[in-house]
Amino acid sequence: MTAVTMPRAARQAEGSYGFRTVARMEWLKLRSVRSTWWTLLVFAAGMIALAILVLNHEHWATMSAADRASFDPTNDGFAGLVIGQLAIGVLGVLVITSEFSSGMIRATFAAAPRRPVVLAAKAAVFTAVALAAGEILAFAAFAAGEAVLKAPAPHASLAQPAVLRAVLMAGAYPALIGLIGLGLGALIRHTAGAISAVVGVVFVLPLILLPLGTSIQNSAGKYLPMLMAENSLSAVKAQANALSPGVAFALLCGYAAVALAVGGWVLAHRDA
Repeated sequence: MTAVTMPRAARQAEGSYGFRTVARMEWLKLRSVRSTWWTLLVFAAGMIALAILVLNHEHWATMSAADRASFDPTNDGFAGLVIGQLAIGVLGVLVITSEFSSGMIRATFAAAPRRPVVLAAKAAVFTAVALAAGEILAFAAFAAGEAVLKAPAPHASLAQPAVLRAVLMAGAYPALIGLIGLGLGALIRHTAGAISAVVGVVFVLPLILLPLGTSIQNSAGKYLPMLMAENSLSAVKAQANALSPGVAFALLCGYAAVALAVGGWVLAHRDA
């Protein structure tokens, strides 16, 4: 028997765009909107400015013995992640909800009807941008903080145990929060609602645990994204009742995968 080969144009008309083509489309969209660059600018300003501000005002001479023993310039230099994770989380939401609010998503699905492929392409392009920006800014914030830290306060170096791991985690953590935001955006489809969900997951859940007692905070808090990140960024002393950095990173990856899987399922089974 002779196989009948469908012309390429006809295959594309039926929505058989491959992942690479869809990813190129998503890269063009991501880099052509101003919100991407403004968000990355906020991310950069927050990471570097707060690293300089915090470590420039460390008063080693007046610290108690306990404070000196727990002093961690690596962790302190990443105070800007409070702003950075929110900025990248918002960008992850906007990657998809902006298309729903503008109606552009219909054109996207008309060109590439396989919705899971669209979401996978968005996730891949976003991860590449967010992870590259995060790692560059994590190393920049580390260098800036160490540059302004005044002697005789002890400085950190990448050759010291756990420091390189903390810097790498500081760059990867915002990208994972952004992927969670992307998944929530696909699920909720409304910018304000999805951003509120990201804020709730990252900032509100730890606050809810505060009045519930120490035992609940220790047992449940170690599974929350921000608290897992705080322990993973420590290069001096791990927090008690916390997950190891490797387990915490794997769990954060799992959270992002679940958010994207649920968002992708809803995206494929609900009208645009």
